[in-house]
Amino acid sequence: MAEKILIVVDMQNDFIDGVLGTREAVAIVPHVKEKIEAYRAEKKTVIFTRDTHGEDYLLTQEGRKLPVEHCIRGSHGWKISSKLDTADSEIIDKPTFGSYDLIERLEELDQEDALESVELVGLCTDICVIANAMLVKNRFPELQVMVDAECCAGVMPETHTTALKAMDLCQIESLHGHAGESEE
Repeated sequence: MAEKILIVVDMQNDFIDGVLGTREAVAIVPHVKEKIEAYRAEKKTVIFTRDTHGEDYLLTQEGRKLPVEHCIRGSHGWKISSKLDTADSEIIDKPTFGSYDLIERLEELDQEDALESVELVGLCTDICVIANAMLVKNRFPELQVMVDAECCAGVMPETHTTALKAMDLCQIESLHGHAGESEE
């Protein structure tokens, strides 16, 4: 039987209600929780990624361009939201936007049981979600890769929508439309 994988990207305190949090990020937490529970009910694999920086963050290229300390290993902000159950799930720490360790893990799972689809949810649509979705699609061009718009939030609603449109162009399917779009 082909494997369906859920990747929960960076649902960490700093991105939800911490130093880089947004009301949109807070709003998706219940949706992400439901998505995780649905995958688990079907005994499907759930993998979490965790943005992970060191005390030298501000000296890195990312830190110089985004001088806001966040997701420092071991801090409260680095932890995945306690509202999401990580039990029985792998957590892959990643020092940058996209994770080659995640791709290596997907390759291993594909060898064990051919992948049927990969769905991504989480934060931020316009940075880490798009980076990881593109890596997955590039490594597995024939694989169905999806992003659930209702389970993602961007830095701003406009950039969330832009990222979803960019992924659509690269044949990464947006589920549930383009959540976060302005209704005005």
